[in-house]
Amino acid sequence: MTEIELEAENKAIAQEYKELLRISYQTLTDEDKKIIRKAFDVAVDAHKDQRRKSGEAYIFHPIAVAKIVARDIGLGATSIAAALMHDVVEDTDITVQDIEKMFNPKIAQLVEGLTKIAKVKTDQEISVQAENFRKMLLTLNDDVRVILIKIADRLHNMQTMGSMVDYKQAKIASETLYIYAPLAHRLGLYNIKTQLEDLGLKYTEPEIYNDIISKIKETKEEQDEYIKSISEVLSTSMVNEGIEFTIKGRPKSIYSIRRKMKAQNVTFDEVYDKFALRIIYKSNPHDEKFIAWKIYSVVTDHYRPSPSRLRDWISSPKSTGYEALHITVMGPKGRWVEIQVRSERMDEIAEKGYAAHYKYKNGATEEHGLEIWLNQLKEALENSASNAVDFVEDFKLNLYAKEIYVFTPKGEIKSLPKGATSLDFAFSIHSEIGVKTRGTRVNGKLVPLNHVLNSGDQVEIITSVNQKPTSQWLDYVTTSRAKNKIKNVLNENTKKIAEDGKEILTRKLRHLKITLNETTTNELVNFFKLQTSLDLYYRAGIGAIENQQLKEYVAQKSNTLVNFFKKTIKRSPSNQTEQVQKNEISKKFDMLVFGTEQDKLDYKLSSCCNPIPGDEVFGFVSINEGIKVHRKDCPNAISMQSNYAYRIIQAKWIDSSQEEFKAILKIKGMDILGLTNNLTKVISSQMNVNIQSISLNSEAGIFNGQVTVVVQNNTILKKLIDNIKKVDGIDKVTRVYNN
Repeated sequence: MTEIELEAENKAIAQEYKELLRISYQTLTDEDKKIIRKAFDVAVDAHKDQRRKSGEAYIFHPIAVAKIVARDIGLGATSIAAALMHDVVEDTDITVQDIEKMFNPKIAQLVEGLTKIAKVKTDQEISVQAENFRKMLLTLNDDVRVILIKIADRLHNMQTMGSMVDYKQAKIASETLYIYAPLAHRLGLYNIKTQLEDLGLKYTEPEIYNDIISKIKETKEEQDEYIKSISEVLSTSMVNEGIEFTIKGRPKSIYSIRRKMKAQNVTFDEVYDKFALRIIYKSNPHDEKFIAWKIYSVVTDHYRPSPSRLRDWISSPKSTGYEALHITVMGPKGRWVEIQVRSERMDEIAEKGYAAHYKYKNGATEEHGLEIWLNQLKEALENSASNAVDFVEDFKLNLYAKEIYVFTPKGEIKSLPKGATSLDFAFSIHSEIGVKTRGTRVNGKLVPLNHVLNSGDQVEIITSVNQKPTSQWLDYVTTSRAKNKIKNVLNENTKKIAEDGKEILTRKLRHLKITLNETTTNELVNFFKLQTSLDLYYRAGIGAIENQQLKEYVAQKSNTLVNFFKKTIKRSPSNQTEQVQKNEISKKFDMLVFGTEQDKLDYKLSSCCNPIPGDEVFGFVSINEGIKVHRKDCPNAISMQSNYAYRIIQAKWIDSSQEEFKAILKIKGMDILGLTNNLTKVISSQMNVNIQSISLNSEAGIFNGQVTVVVQNNTILKKLIDNIKKVDGIDKVTRVYNN
């Protein structure tokens, strides 16, 4: 570069820096400006020899990110400084410790968080990108500003991707649509979300993007004229009412138009609400709600509203903090128009997300505001033991979910994703309440745990100390928080059963003069055709390993000739031993069950999608061939589900060795005080067996009862019967084979 070019570049850098200070949403003190200046100097020095793909000096990138952080997201000096230095540790010899010495621990922590995200290394098995996102989402636990700066970094990268090769553009754009846009949405950064989505579309479907852009330009004059005609009518009436306001007409984002075209299977011209009107009014906090409904009244005096499309987020703000009144009315020429009504404060919150939210909270600092906000987001990240891809999918579900609002018995309001069940509600209050849930009441009526909630429901949770989750609960919940907690508790229970099982196995083998050690464990795992040692101990714990089977194992072990051949034929054991040592229960998906009662029915696997054990499937009742089983992602699934919903039945693969069975017991005895209590105590507390139904009656001192229990195998049932017989007053216990 020539001297003149360098000088011009330095001037441009200085200009950008001045603008950064000028556009900051928050008022910067002299101390703030000093910190930002120092961070700017560090960044300029660190990147002095670097250039971007487009040829411009690298420093323009951190400044641009800092500008987005300062103006569009509205963060303070700490975040602006971290944004300026977000690539310093990764690209140069400066360390996080150096930054802490030069600045303060908070800035250092943010820069470290941003560096961590950039440097993720992962297991080969897992999708690298999903693992990246997972690491990024988990930094929310440290400080949400890391993510906010990362979103700003991504936005600037998307704005300046022109000089990259096509496949890289498509890859980065897909990631943006997959996780960054939903995150920006969840953080209440609607402007940034819209830009990310539009730019994502520009690089993933360039022809469609350009086509929509050119059509918007073609119809711009007509749209402006249409918006003007509505604005004039409404303005006159609102001025007469003494309301101070501004009206803006804005086209819907290119991405949302594309989404509508896809979802409704229509052309650009057939998308009816391609633009919205926004009325932003001046108001003091006390009159905000009153004026919003006054404007509603003015609008509906002139145009007929669609009652089903009225959205009141002023009375119940979204969990992102968004407040507004959305009215859809029939405008001139028979077109639907969406009108958004917001006060200036609401508008700022909608544009800036969380930063504006706390500007209006009296005395709340940025730091304090973050704490409150973070707690809402941590729920999605709690206890996630699933693999990265599932984790990100779960998180995305929670990001984009439409919300419903339900009430606690005391009248507090809770927001949950649409489709949430009464059991989800229990976990949303506290995971310990969720785990102990015995029943739920909705609007005063007892309902099943998988009852789907609607907005306005009042939900009461009935708990019991003895209650424990079962694997069926996973089918009853939709939120990732509830799923993760249930999985964790089930794993703990499984491990506890396995520990007991190990002791039982050790005792049984000792009777047969065999010590339980690593070699014996490996041999037993092979003998029972299992995968891991935990499988073996778990099955011993639930009583699935009979004494007779162990005797057969011992007999085989002592048959030296058989052993000799086995050792000769055996493959290299190193890999197998590793597998056996794994601390997990493996699932052999070998049985297909149907419906909520998990019935075993005859079926055929369909040839159009060839499902295999373990696939997510459903059953379709065909006319001539009985039940045909299809994968949920089968090409024909959508048409079957939409045209023949009544012929579809739930189906899933289970592990037959871990299946539970119903057994009915008839009990007879003398009617003694406290007998019922002792009986249920033995079944539920001592044996941890679930009672499905119980009916008891007594006549002239004689007690008759029938109990339906759910057990895993015959051994547990026999043990249960023996224990019931020991209860004082019980005379006879028999198993009934038909109800």
